[in-house]
Amino acid sequence: MSQPLALIIDDEPDICELLELTLSGMGIESRSAATLEQARTLLKQNRFDLCLTDMRLPDGSGLDLLREIRETHPALPVAVITAHGNMELAIEALKAGAFDFLSKPVDLQQLRSQIGNALRISPRCLRERRTRHILIGDSSAMRALRGAVEKVSRSQAPVFISGESGTGKELVARMIHRQGPRSEGPFIPVNCGAIPAELMESEFFGHTKGSFTGATRDKEGLFQAADGGTLFLDEVADLPLAMQVKLLRAIQEKRIRPVGSAREIPVDVRILSASHKNLARLVEGGEFRRDLYYRINVIEIPVPPLRERLEDIPILVEHIMERLAKQNRSPLPRIEPAALEQLRRYRFPGNVRELENILERAFALCDGDLIRPADLGIVPAMEAAPAESAPEQEMLPLEQRLANIERAEILKALEANDHNKTAAARQLGMSFRSLRYRLKKLGLE
Repeated sequence: MSQPLALIIDDEPDICELLELTLSGMGIESRSAATLEQARTLLKQNRFDLCLTDMRLPDGSGLDLLREIRETHPALPVAVITAHGNMELAIEALKAGAFDFLSKPVDLQQLRSQIGNALRISPRCLRERRTRHILIGDSSAMRALRGAVEKVSRSQAPVFISGESGTGKELVARMIHRQGPRSEGPFIPVNCGAIPAELMESEFFGHTKGSFTGATRDKEGLFQAADGGTLFLDEVADLPLAMQVKLLRAIQEKRIRPVGSAREIPVDVRILSASHKNLARLVEGGEFRRDLYYRINVIEIPVPPLRERLEDIPILVEHIMERLAKQNRSPLPRIEPAALEQLRRYRFPGNVRELENILERAFALCDGDLIRPADLGIVPAMEAAPAESAPEQEMLPLEQRLANIERAEILKALEANDHNKTAAARQLGMSFRSLRYRLKKLGLE
């Protein structure tokens, strides 16, 4: 196989030379451009494996080129180079589809790490990306979710996974990690609400021996444990405000300072976070920092509740029962049609986690190899009415019900058109500008 080929776009000769030398030392050929026009010409003439571009160029913005590349070369990973401390521009680039960003002056260790990650998702790197048998379901909501996971896996942008308790937010985070370039690195999940406030800084950043009473040895923090991989902050809304400030700095600077240490340690970590709470509402109420919210919520992936994808019940039941039979080394039981219908009519306030608990109980209590309605232990009052009544939807305000329908149709159109907004707008019979407005209004942008 030939050497990987990189495109460098920067009007500063010193930066270009530094990047070329670094890439050459990694066995990567490069072509350089000082303007957008030169870059477009090189993109037509060559098949690149990665692109490094400055944000400010003589004839335009690197953001404009990034958006063009996303349309014409969607598989090409692009890292943008920003002025030090310009996090707003970096976040805008990540939202536009950048793989990652570098701050000037360029840190060579970070650069090599990011180049290595980028090459793992380049067009020449063929990767098995089957998520269907993990994120189970054939409903439009699950197809849209799998499409979103596939898309964000290629990026290094922070992702916020929203959804009710029991919907499988950690499973989504694990799939993003597994399908991305950091799959060989560690995946470190942490429940932010389970750590005592007085120990939180030590848990996240580590501490040195003697830094406080009881610190009898140096301890590695969660950021160090996740170095080269992914740190998953579950229930991030439960972080106290004081810790939110320190977390924001660690994410922005990509450096941490262990408790009791005088020096900072560089860390290479991708941040994924999740919460069942409404973070935007907490921000408005002053309970969650606005700057941290925008930093961790560069891309949001909503995980649908089970009641919004009841057509997935049969395939979920089959998958869970097969797993239980294997764990218990027992024959696979059958489920009566009446029992399956009862599951279809249930509201599932606890979502997939509750379905697993119901089936595990039924597996243990059923006679022989047949699960009957009585074995499920479902309280009749918690059953839903027939689908056409949709009591869950009727309990919502009309505006919210219409928004849910609009969101589902837009996601379906985006997935059908490989997330090409122009094509999706055409399918939906609306203008591109109108679609962009609706995406922003629905929080899908």
